[in-house]
Amino acid sequence: LVSPESSLSVSAHNAVVGLAKAPGSTGPWHKFSFGLDPSALQERLFVSEENIDGFLGTALCPSSCSQSALESQPLIEVLDVSEDRIQIRVE
Repeated sequence: LVSPESSLSVSAHNAVVGLAKAPGSTGPWHKFSFGLDPSALQERLFVSEENIDGFLGTALCPSSCSQSALESQPLIEVLDVSEDRIQIRVE
């Protein structure tokens, strides 16, 4: 993380933390953890095709599914992500 570019904004009902990667860091962030102290952190995933595929694969077909059931799962593609919406195509 790069501390000068990171930011914090707090209001009565909301807090926003802006993080900036160090120049040598590349690639997307897949998840983050947050909480009041290190022993009680909660994990959240960023919206990405990989994370959505993993989530839907688990939700639509639990570990007891057969290989043929896994192969018949829909193809899910993240088309667009913005602050107020996400566009996903399912085949």
